[in-house]
Amino acid sequence: MIQLIDNLPDGTLGFSCSGLISGEDMQRQVIPTVEAALREQERVKALVVFDPGFTGFNLEAAWDDTNLALRHWDGFERLAVVTDLAWLRQASRALALLLPYPVQLFGLDEQENARRWLSEALGTVHLERQGEVITISLIGLLDADVYARIDDDLANLFSQVERPRVLLDLRQFDGWLALGALRQHLALIRDYRHRPQKLAVVSHGPLQQIAQRLIQSFSCADSQTFSSSDLLAAQEWICCD
Repeated sequence: MIQLIDNLPDGTLGFSCSGLISGEDMQRQVIPTVEAALREQERVKALVVFDPGFTGFNLEAAWDDTNLALRHWDGFERLAVVTDLAWLRQASRALALLLPYPVQLFGLDEQENARRWLSEALGTVHLERQGEVITISLIGLLDADVYARIDDDLANLFSQVERPRVLLDLRQFDGWLALGALRQHLALIRDYRHRPQKLAVVSHGPLQQIAQRLIQSFSCADSQTFSSSDLLAAQEWICCD
């Protein structure tokens, strides 16, 4: 059986699952709810709670679930899965590696945390230009929507300087939430990699080695990596001729 969860923010759908889920459950509750929401907005968030008595999907329900996911592959912004069932937690972790949006697992006693995670802003990108220097700061955990939001602003900044000097600040960067965000990041590098005349990357720990490899692979600019404690040195280097 599937029941809708009420009192969620706009743009967030909630489903509570118990017992064996049938195709009728999917047709009556999940599919029309998701499709109605996606007619009103481009992407939605979802909270799915599996109680201890959940036993799985029958064949018809599994097909409907797969078909719905394929039709709306990019229709979800974030998914919170709430369950204490070990086999379902393991399956959700495996599925999260394939989906283009972030999936987060919570225990049944963490439902409020799941709701909070769905509602909060996770990561952001700050853009700043001073003369020829464009500073791009990646902050927190980034999803694909972050890149979509900065696309026009970034294009505008690069249109103002023919050969900019770019400082990429990764001191507060925690990574990407899903494969979709990583693809967007690589697409951004591909689109702008020939533009900078100089590129400085400030990062911490293991990110410093990764940043160095990415620079060597994608950028043609005069480049240098700096540790997180050397921001001033990076700023001096990027400005000097």
